[in-house]
Amino acid sequence: MPVVQIAMYKGRTPDQKAAIAEAVTKAISKTAGIPDDATTIIIQDVEKHDWAVGGVQASKQ
Repeated sequence: MPVVQIAMYKGRTPDQKAAIAEAVTKAISKTAGIPDDATTIIIQDVEKHDWAVGGVQASKQ
């Protein structure tokens, strides 16, 4: 079933990540009628120097 990949800047706590995963899972379940246990959430921590927007590293913005 659904696989959701979330990439965000490093620094969130395990509790914050758990809350994000729960909220996204519940949103999918509510809107698409998919059981919670069928949704996979992958959270990827990214260093700001590994992320760029408009050709500028996030660490330099």
